[in-house]
Amino acid sequence: MARIPTPANIAAAPVTAQPLLEAVNKQLGVVPNLFRLVSNSPAALEGYLGLSGALTKGTLPAATRERIALAVAQVNGCDYCLSAHTYLGKNLAKLDEQEMIANRSGRSNEPQADAAVRFAAKVARERGHVAESDVRDVRAAGYDDAQVIEIVQHVALNVWTNYINVVADTDIDFPVVKSGDL
Repeated sequence: MARIPTPANIAAAPVTAQPLLEAVNKQLGVVPNLFRLVSNSPAALEGYLGLSGALTKGTLPAATRERIALAVAQVNGCDYCLSAHTYLGKNLAKLDEQEMIANRSGRSNEPQADAAVRFAAKVARERGHVAESDVRDVRAAGYDDAQVIEIVQHVALNVWTNYINVVADTDIDFPVVKSGDL
């Protein structure tokens, strides 16, 4: 059971968060527990949706973004995010099982994506303290400076959701994937 109450539905959320949750529902067809949990703070929900939405306008492909989310969730032991991003990776990004296992291990079976995932996992593990050679390696794989910044920003966004879900012990509303099962 969650440590922080999750509003049961949109109507149970704070009034100022309800339009944001309605937008999530319109986009996804459902409002996952993470969004309803975060709606306890309408400001936090607005910030999360704003950053998340802005990053979809970046140049990293959706599949790479999902790969990064899986790697970071594994680093942080967040079963909620592993469950959500395994579902999204399979159904939206069309990643296969072997690719998602590689992503959770901090790598990819696709050569260019491998550089991004390795870099993202290292940023998460080392809390940003990466070497010049790490930045050089991701650039050598074809990522420009804007994309390197986007990778770091995706790590930060995923660390935030990981921490929220681990602290709250959010009830998993996706097919369950456990970090210890890798």
